[in-house]
Amino acid sequence: MATFTQLASGNWRVQVRRKTRYVAETFRRRKDGEEWALEMERNIDRNGSSKPRALRNVRTFGDLIDLHDQDMREVGKPPRRSKAAVMEALKDALGTVKLPRLNRERLIEFGRKRAKKGAGPATLAIDLSFIRTIVSHAAAVHGIEVSAEEVRLARIALKHLDLVGRGIERDRRPTQNELDELIEYFETNPRQVIPMGRIVRYAIATTMRQEEICQPEWPDVDIKKRLILLRDRKDPRHKTGNHQKVPLLNFTGYDAWEILLQQRIITRGQGRIFPHHHKSISTAFTRACDELKIDDLHFHDLRHEGTSRLFEAGLSIEKVALVTGHKDWRMLQRYTNLKPEDLHKLQKAAQPSMEEFIATLAAS
Repeated sequence: MATFTQLASGNWRVQVRRKTRYVAETFRRRKDGEEWALEMERNIDRNGSSKPRALRNVRTFGDLIDLHDQDMREVGKPPRRSKAAVMEALKDALGTVKLPRLNRERLIEFGRKRAKKGAGPATLAIDLSFIRTIVSHAAAVHGIEVSAEEVRLARIALKHLDLVGRGIERDRRPTQNELDELIEYFETNPRQVIPMGRIVRYAIATTMRQEEICQPEWPDVDIKKRLILLRDRKDPRHKTGNHQKVPLLNFTGYDAWEILLQQRIITRGQGRIFPHHHKSISTAFTRACDELKIDDLHFHDLRHEGTSRLFEAGLSIEKVALVTGHKDWRMLQRYTNLKPEDLHKLQKAAQPSMEEFIATLAAS
């Protein structure tokens, strides 16, 4: 039977005693307390515990991961490829850990081991963020007694040890000679099935990622306006439904629209514009760099190169964002590559020449 007591604060204290079981909770509204009490009584009648049978079997961190995954799928938000990979890796490393042992010491130990295996500060920060999300979800949604505070303290400790932090931003830009070598290598290699030379030029012209190059189909192209629609474009918060129209420009030394027309002839305007797997593109690019002895160059660096060239062409940061898809303009500041000595050039360009100065005086 449930007992309802109104506290001095106006809240309601609800106590349920049933079949030697006791559980209590406080609610702002009595109606919420009544619904909760009814649910608790039903659970006790069904399986002898105030918790649903499914939650009684949750004993390890791996169980929490499965519970989180199940809940997200039920609301139509299944984990995408990158998140699913992180969760699977966490399950391999911490899945058998009992919930009472998922404490600060165990998480610090996990962080040290990950770092020894080569995980960088940014990667470990992502791991801990996922752990905290899973733990917080279990506590908030299901009332499972597991503390996110232990994760926070472990993160602080690992940060002091320089094992957690922001990743080092890459500033590798390919030289024009390197790009020319790569394009020539791809276009003269008879074994190269994927049009990698065209894809390299297109990646710089559009600043698109590998997946964004391979995903669009011809109906996504607006021929009259020279736009292409990228569906569910990568975004740190809301990727699903983040559709963006990207202009196909000629500011980087490579004409995106011309490249697209060339590809239209090959594909006959059917299916995907670049009907290839993004991983195959990455593999082909890495193999070419190895054979040409081009050191430390990744395909994603082409996005950086294209973005930098847009700035060098004189486009403002808000216009560049329309191409790259960045919603936080601060993220684009690193691509400007402006050096202190460049300010003298800007000042010189802004100042009128002596001839212009004399002509101005004469006109006045």
